[in-house]
Amino acid sequence: MADLYANTCFHMCFMIRGTLLGSLDIFVFSLIAGLLIYWFFFRKKTEPVLDLKTFPAVPPPIRQTSFIEKMKKTNRNVVVFYGSQTGTAEEFANRLAKDAHRYGMKGMATDPEEYDMSELSRLKEIPNSMAVFCMATYGEGDPTDNAQEFYDWMQGTDDDLEGVNFAVFGLGNKTYEHFNATGNYTDKRLAELGGKRVFDLGLGDDDSNLEEDFISWKEQFWPAVCEFFGVEATGEESSIRQFELVVHNDINMNQVYTGEMGRLKSFQTQKPPFDSKNLFLAPVTVNRKLNKGGNRHLMHIELDIMDSKIRYDAGDHVAVYPTNDAAVVNRIGERLGVDLDTVISLKNLDEESNKKHPFPCPSTYRTALTHYLDINNTPRKNVLYELSQYTSDPQEQENMRKMASASPEGKALYQSWVLDSERNILAILEDLPSLNPPVDHLCELLPRLQARYYSIASSNKVHPTSIHICAVVIEYTTKTGRFYKGVATNWLKNKEVTENGHKHTVPMYVRRSQFRLPFKPSNPVIMIGPGTGIAPFVGFIQERAWQKEQGKDVGETILYFGCRHKNEDFLYQQELEEFERAGVLTQLNVAFSRDQEHKIYVQHLLKKNKEQLWKLIHSNNAHIYVCGDARNMARDVHTAFYEIAEEVGGLTHTQAVDYFKKLMTKGRYSQDVWS
Repeated sequence: MADLYANTCFHMCFMIRGTLLGSLDIFVFSLIAGLLIYWFFFRKKTEPVLDLKTFPAVPPPIRQTSFIEKMKKTNRNVVVFYGSQTGTAEEFANRLAKDAHRYGMKGMATDPEEYDMSELSRLKEIPNSMAVFCMATYGEGDPTDNAQEFYDWMQGTDDDLEGVNFAVFGLGNKTYEHFNATGNYTDKRLAELGGKRVFDLGLGDDDSNLEEDFISWKEQFWPAVCEFFGVEATGEESSIRQFELVVHNDINMNQVYTGEMGRLKSFQTQKPPFDSKNLFLAPVTVNRKLNKGGNRHLMHIELDIMDSKIRYDAGDHVAVYPTNDAAVVNRIGERLGVDLDTVISLKNLDEESNKKHPFPCPSTYRTALTHYLDINNTPRKNVLYELSQYTSDPQEQENMRKMASASPEGKALYQSWVLDSERNILAILEDLPSLNPPVDHLCELLPRLQARYYSIASSNKVHPTSIHICAVVIEYTTKTGRFYKGVATNWLKNKEVTENGHKHTVPMYVRRSQFRLPFKPSNPVIMIGPGTGIAPFVGFIQERAWQKEQGKDVGETILYFGCRHKNEDFLYQQELEEFERAGVLTQLNVAFSRDQEHKIYVQHLLKKNKEQLWKLIHSNNAHIYVCGDARNMARDVHTAFYEIAEEVGGLTHTQAVDYFKKLMTKGRYSQDVWS
């Protein structure tokens, strides 16, 4: 066959050359003949191409957004939604979901952010069903981050909730202006939409005893549920485990979490954007003591955010994720006789649950107790009850169960032995020798270690690549003679800057705030911030200085600061006095509370300057900012302003209160306070 094609081509070329064509033509036809020979005999055959159309791509798993379908599939009739910022509302929701089992019902705790809440009207499709809402109030009467979409839905919907049974427990703090605003609104709105209230709204106060309020409400709630649905308590009081232990004896350590909050190895490979699930490791570049004397340690810390693409504004908060004291972690391991470096997972027994683990798994016990679990605070009553089954001494077991009860004697014992004595889990283990719980059950029961939020003490206009923190180290001796150390502040204190080039890092992200300077720089600002409450105002003053440098018309900038002694804890004294000399800080008013026989606080200085303040507020559109302690200082400042309005403005007390409430509504009276 090959010879046939070769001869044919050769004879064609020869005949043409001999009769009609010149040398160029012969060359062209010879080239054509060569290409033909190559095409048929020497080229590589093309590999067959796989038809990819016959292998369709597998779609990613679709997230289940219907809590109704999930309830039907898993035979649940109680759903407990939680709006939680620090984990307490989530913990209460889990307790209610577990309690349902003891009343012949089946519950599940659920994050409203993960589901389509517009399906709430379909709950009546499930017989004898009920929705319970544990709703925390955050900030200035706002819903928590995970409940924001649900809150927005409630505000905008006109769905008919007739036939939907519900109950609400709110978590708040009476030291704040808008006590339990979210819980109150949820209860009111669900009823307006036609829902059937199974039991009265419960309101917990974190300024008093939030857990006691919850337990008191819960003990009346369940009998009301039994009566409403015609069911009876099963009498089953045994411990119900939510997670099972899996020990990993042979695992690649690259698959084990080492403190990350979300993505595995996110600390080794940092990728923006950074948030609560993806933290940025910010190097500490400055860590200096602010106070010149006294027995306290106040510190100024600077975090480098140059390579993070993190943006912030003066008044925002920086969230830092501390780690527990290694010595305390080791003592827990020694007391329980466990190898803390054992790699484990706690796996949810409910395979349908979205919450597969109580903390990132797989992990070691050491990592869990160091990074993920709160071992420093006093444990809640439910933890004592669950742990009581592991005591071998009948008297110790009786006392633990008594403290977990709602009896007057039990409340008093819990208050004195746990709360007033500030016994954390290690102290309880040390003081109850017969208590020997499995460490995995302890890890299941302990709440998550929460982020600490600090008002940022810098302006992004002046310090775009760093975030500054001002904090006081918490440490003191408790009634049991133990030395208490605040987790975050002592951890930050030890992040010292060394000369060997090594830089300590802080896992962090920025949380946006409504605490903002006026849109118009020409508006006067009145800032009241004693102690570390000065933090956001350092940023505000830096920004006002920057605005002046830009040639803007900047209004009066007045600061009221308070501390104990001028020669000990006058924070940022040099910087503030320089701002005053430069004319940026129009007025620097400092109350030194203990430099004289009678104590002087910021509210006294406000009253002293009442005419000037009233003119700025009432006539010059001044904005007021308060930062610091909510329980005492913020209230006293409120009272001082009411008295100024009455004495100078001629208002009645009722009119004065209403006047400043309107300023809050307009954004002219802002607070960044804590209790």
